[in-house]
Amino acid sequence: MKAYIICRLALIVPTVFGILLANFFIIQFAPGGPVERIIARYASGSGIRSYNNADSHDYDGGQTGARRGTESINSALVRELEIQFGFDKPAYARFFKMTWDYLRFNFGRSYYRNERVLNIIIEKLPVSLSLAFWSTAVMYLAAIPLGIYKAVRDGTQFDAWSSVTMNIFCAIPGFILAVLLIVLFAGGSYFNIFPIRGLVSANWHDLNLWDRIMDYLRHITLPVICMALSGFAVLTMLTKNSFMDELGKLYVMTARSKGLTERTILLRHVFRNAMLIVISGFPLTFLSMLFTGSMLIEVIFSLDGIGLLGFQSVSGRDYPIVFAALYIYTLMGLVLKLISDIILTMIDPRINFDTVHA
Repeated sequence: MKAYIICRLALIVPTVFGILLANFFIIQFAPGGPVERIIARYASGSGIRSYNNADSHDYDGGQTGARRGTESINSALVRELEIQFGFDKPAYARFFKMTWDYLRFNFGRSYYRNERVLNIIIEKLPVSLSLAFWSTAVMYLAAIPLGIYKAVRDGTQFDAWSSVTMNIFCAIPGFILAVLLIVLFAGGSYFNIFPIRGLVSANWHDLNLWDRIMDYLRHITLPVICMALSGFAVLTMLTKNSFMDELGKLYVMTARSKGLTERTILLRHVFRNAMLIVISGFPLTFLSMLFTGSMLIEVIFSLDGIGLLGFQSVSGRDYPIVFAALYIYTLMGLVLKLISDIILTMIDPRINFDTVHA
């Protein structure tokens, strides 16, 4: 296992490098970069505040904003903006500088905020972590028992109706469900039970411990339901199918012939083998919830997390934040995939990745 871990860790570097390289050159051909966006704002007579990686420059009012907002855009201004954002250098030079900085976790400064990218990400991370943790926890705690029960009751009326319900859950997009829940339970048209802005109320720090917990749970309930429901349905069916596959194997028939009870067979023999595929996917499920599953939910429920930050950065062409989020997401994904493999070997000692690698 040690040789496999070393090999996987060594492969992380070229993998991350390749992903960054591909995305960097794709973005080079994307229209409407930061320079073009600012020029368009000048042409329309409005100012904008932007920042480079070293110093901040105020282009709104003062020395240049009001005057240049009404003047024609000249080549000197374009050149000034290119130097400010580092676009005066060749693409390959910008890429290798970015790669060297990223190896040191130096992500530079945001184009449009006078703040370091890493500080922005750290500031937004707790909201997304909270959503991802509770969504993944609720998903697994509910789906695994239900999937096992469906496997035991396979072919019954309960199994049929619950399967139909799971298919409906899979078909409902999270953002559609979010709108529906807001209309029903968040003061839309019927009930006003749950708040729809932020993770806590404005007076949260003035509340006692119990009221803080309840306030937090009221804020987190609807977003967690929206994020977990579709994944819960998929995980339930995956758990059921995994248990059904194990229940039909020869070792289960042997255990039954020895007189073991169904409960003993299920919990002591089948459970460990059937849960391999379910538990090994936990790290990547959490990562998916953290970076991709929360974007629209954070926008709809006004939650200021990584998902909303990524959406705003892509739409605003704030490349330092976009690449930093991509870098962190890729790095975490590769590490968590390795952790998934290690979990597999811990659950089932028969799995030997060193042999597979050889």
